[in-house]
Amino acid sequence: MRIFKAFSALLSYPTEDIVAALDEIGATIENERLIPAAESVALRQLIDDLRGRDLYDLQESYVLLFDRTRALSLHLFEHVHGESRDRGQAMVDLRALYESKGLVGADNELPDFTPLFLEFLSTLDPAEALPLLADPAHVFTVLAERLHKRCSLYEAVFRAMAAMAQVQPDAALLAVLRNEPDPAPDDFEALDQAYEDAPVDFGAPADGDCGHDSLAAKLRQARRPAPGVVQSAAPRTTFTHSPSHHAMEDGRHG
Repeated sequence: MRIFKAFSALLSYPTEDIVAALDEIGATIENERLIPAAESVALRQLIDDLRGRDLYDLQESYVLLFDRTRALSLHLFEHVHGESRDRGQAMVDLRALYESKGLVGADNELPDFTPLFLEFLSTLDPAEALPLLADPAHVFTVLAERLHKRCSLYEAVFRAMAAMAQVQPDAALLAVLRNEPDPAPDDFEALDQAYEDAPVDFGAPADGDCGHDSLAAKLRQARRPAPGVVQSAAPRTTFTHSPSHHAMEDGRHG
């Protein structure tokens, strides 16, 4: 599903290559016709904005949005596990899922980085990709709300992904995330406090569960072969996230 490559590029750190590929990114979104009209219009506005602004301004805005606050982190498990021990296991599970599909990430890349996760989804059939996209739908919804509060056009990408997931986000998980600190990037005292807060806790483990969220649990399940089926070794392809126009090419990264 090439639309996930388009989303990945839009959520990557702006570079000359990405700006040069904006027409192709927009065409991919339009041609696949997988999102509602309102989200499609909003994405075109984002693409037009990225095309019309100075590159250094784009880069500065991106850093202020996504790198300065935990509230807008593009690392999915940051919003689920915080700094708890469960986050490390969830990372291992997600990387193992990538590898089970023949994709090997670079050692310095965290597998829960949203652009990397989206590139992975782009290699899957819709029947596999959409359920995985649905798991963090509550995270996408809250990120869209926080970006809306900042009048950021990046909101459109998260609205589009939430629409594609076609699930109603879990109300309890949404409530937890909505109650988390959401400081402005220039409120340094609030930022310090946010990083000192305890990690998110979604409740006590049930029935012996380790307390992992649904995404981590489903990732483990996806790795297990069906009963009686011998799982053959898949060819391994190095999967390195590249924030360039090459991310829009068909096929896997080499």
